[in-house]
Amino acid sequence: MSFKVPRGTQDILPGQSEKWQLIEERIRELCHLYRYKEIRTPMFEATELFQRGVGDTTDIVQKEMYTFEDRGGRSLTLRPEGTASAVRAYVEHKMFGQPDQPVKLSYMGPMFRYERQQAGRYRQFVQFGVEAIGSADPAIDAEVIALVMDIYSTVGLKDIKLVLNSLGDKETRDAHRQALIEHFQPSIGEFCTDCQKRLEKNPLRILDCKVDREHPLMASAPALPNYLTEESAAYFERVKMYLDTLGIAYEIDPNLVRGLDYYNHTTFEIMSTAAGFGAITTLCGGGRYNGLVEDIGGPDMPGIGFALSIERLLLALEAEGVELDVKDELDVFVVALDDAAKMKAAELISSFRAKGISADMDYIDRKMKAQMKAADRLGAKFVLVLGETELDEAAVNVKTMATGDQQKVAFHDLVNYLLEQK
Repeated sequence: MSFKVPRGTQDILPGQSEKWQLIEERIRELCHLYRYKEIRTPMFEATELFQRGVGDTTDIVQKEMYTFEDRGGRSLTLRPEGTASAVRAYVEHKMFGQPDQPVKLSYMGPMFRYERQQAGRYRQFVQFGVEAIGSADPAIDAEVIALVMDIYSTVGLKDIKLVLNSLGDKETRDAHRQALIEHFQPSIGEFCTDCQKRLEKNPLRILDCKVDREHPLMASAPALPNYLTEESAAYFERVKMYLDTLGIAYEIDPNLVRGLDYYNHTTFEIMSTAAGFGAITTLCGGGRYNGLVEDIGGPDMPGIGFALSIERLLLALEAEGVELDVKDELDVFVVALDDAAKMKAAELISSFRAKGISADMDYIDRKMKAQMKAADRLGAKFVLVLGETELDEAAVNVKTMATGDQQKVAFHDLVNYLLEQK
């Protein structure tokens, strides 16, 4: 019987995992600069958290969640996104009582959605995100956007664009909601069953439909910016002014809506413009979610965040032909010619590693020629060949693979010699 990786998942093998590590390292460095502290939440939560936090009219809740009942009869769900869990932790641990606000959080880990597998989209995927909770200042909106733009530029992406919109406040959305209902109601029978259900529950989600995106009524739908209250419009203008000050280019798309119910005011996406990237160009999405903390049982605290897929980031790098500067260097390979030499090789390698010198040796009893080929294949900087003579003299020739030069060094001086050569 043979086994394969489950549909919608992937094995990240050596050679590829180093790219992931490099991206993760650069993201963490930027989070440190921006002062976003890491939070680690469980991979599963109470199902109701996502129903309330993400929204029961969303495709995620209705179609994509991995939900199960545990032995105690509780309904649990593998997390499909990170914001609801982060906000739940913020409320549960009373982080709103901390003296320094906003609380700036970051997270990175696997998420789970049952959806059709596409390029860069999996049923188990790795998401990085940030949440800034406790501030209604448009400056923090700009900071969150600046952070994600810095992430993409730091790894080498150039063909990207930032798209902005404002979903306004409750008054804005109520007025726009009614206008959408009146617009779509006469012809709603021409739309998919999902959109027909959305008409009364959340008509804004119709604009995000992938099935009916080419329907003529989509292009003529009431534009949300026309319904912005004076306060909402002023807020959005301030966000744009901060982005202008930071030198961050953007486009305004009045039809941009996010797929989650909790968004209001600023909403944004970052898209790849690289040729051949694919039909689905979104790399990152985010926005403001004033009211979500209260919905999950906390005080009325504003928040904003974003989430990006590491898989899609890697796909964008590939589309642009960007090669990550992954360093996987081996300092020393020790070739042992007999059992006694192998014992000494193990001892030497242990001493090298204790001082931060990467080292390896042969473990399948290959001949000297095969071991030398292995050293070359692994990219070893130096090779040591140990045999009877070397053991008798307590010294070994250190061969520099790049030049072929050799230097005889006593065993007790090897660590210092190699450290000097690094």
